[in-house]
Amino acid sequence: MKKTALIMAGGRGERFWPKSRKNLPKQFLSLTDDGKTMIQLTVERILPLVNMEDIYIATNRDYKALVQQQLPEIPEENILCEPVGKNTAPCIGLGAVHMQKKYGDAIMMVLPSDHLIKYTSIFVNTLSDACEVAEQGENLVTLGITPDTPETGYGYIKFMPDKTLGRAFAVERFVEKPNLETAKTYVVSEQYLWNSGMFIWKVSTILNNIKTYLPDTFEGLQRIQAAIGTEQQETVLEKEFYEFQSESIDYGIMEKAKNIYILTGAFGWDDVGSWLAVGRIKASNEFGNVVDGHVVTVNTKNSIIQGGEKLIATVGLQDVIVVDTEDALLICDKDSAGDIKKVLENLRICNQTKYL
Repeated sequence: MKKTALIMAGGRGERFWPKSRKNLPKQFLSLTDDGKTMIQLTVERILPLVNMEDIYIATNRDYKALVQQQLPEIPEENILCEPVGKNTAPCIGLGAVHMQKKYGDAIMMVLPSDHLIKYTSIFVNTLSDACEVAEQGENLVTLGITPDTPETGYGYIKFMPDKTLGRAFAVERFVEKPNLETAKTYVVSEQYLWNSGMFIWKVSTILNNIKTYLPDTFEGLQRIQAAIGTEQQETVLEKEFYEFQSESIDYGIMEKAKNIYILTGAFGWDDVGSWLAVGRIKASNEFGNVVDGHVVTVNTKNSIIQGGEKLIATVGLQDVIVVDTEDALLICDKDSAGDIKKVLENLRICNQTKYL
C-alpha cells in the first residue's frame, strides 16, 4: 500500500524564545551541529519509507514561504495551510482528505516537525513495523517511548503486554499528564509509555474514526474535500476551518477509539520541549557548559549559553540559560525553563508584540 506522511509544522515554539519567534518558530531553526533545521531533519529521516512527492506539510499561511524555502522539493500543493489553528484533529483530518482525494487510500504517518531522533535506522524500522500493523485491518497505531524518569510534562499510554499484533501491543488507555507521584507509579509498573504524538494508520481508518467520534468535523472535511482543485477551494477551507471545534487527536479520537496498538520506540527520541534539550542534544565542554557563539566563561558550570558575534562573558554562574539575539536577551535559571512562555504572556499584556 502507498505510504504517505503528514508533518505537522504549525506550532509557535514559545519555550524557545527569544530565538523562536512568531515569524521563525523552532521547527525552522537549526539546533544541531549539522546545520539542518528540525523540519528538514524530520523529512530526511523518513525518505527511506516515503517518496518526497507523498509528503504533506500542515502549517499555517505565515509559514508557507519558510516551508518552500527549506523544503523546495515538496510539491506546493502538498503544503496545507490552515486558516486558523484548531489543534491536531482538524489538522490531521485535512491531511487525510487531501490524501484520500489523491490516492483513494494509503498508509498515513503523522509526525511532529520539531522532534529529534538519534538513531534513524531504528526509527525507520519501527515506523515500517507500525505500517504493517496499520495495514492489517482498521488499526490505529502509535509509537511510545519507554520512560526513564517520572516525567510530568508528557501524556502516558498504558499497554497490555499479553495482547500483541506483530511487535505492537494493544493499548488499554491514554492518560493525561500526571502529577509526580502518579508518574512514579507509571515508571515502576513498566506498563506505561510516553505519548510521542506520532501516529500511523490508513487514511480510511482515521476518517472513519473522525466520522464516528467527531461527526461535525467529518462533515466539514467532506465539504473541504469536495472543493479541492476547484476555484472555491480556499473559500471553503476558510469557512469550514473557522467553524471546526478545536480538538486534539488524543482527546477526540484516541481516548475513545478501538483497535489501538503501540510500538515501543528505542530510537533516541527527544521532543525538544525547551532550551534544556540543547543540553541533551549538543556536546558540553569539560565544565558541563553548552556554548555557541562568541562566549567566554569564568567559573561557570552546567549552563547553556547561546549567542552570536557579540561577546558574552559569564562569571560565577551555574545551571543557567543565556540566549542572546539581536533584539532580546534571555537569562533564566534552568529549573525555570518551563516558565519562559510567561515572558511572552507579559509581552502581550504590555503590547510589546514586536518581540514575540
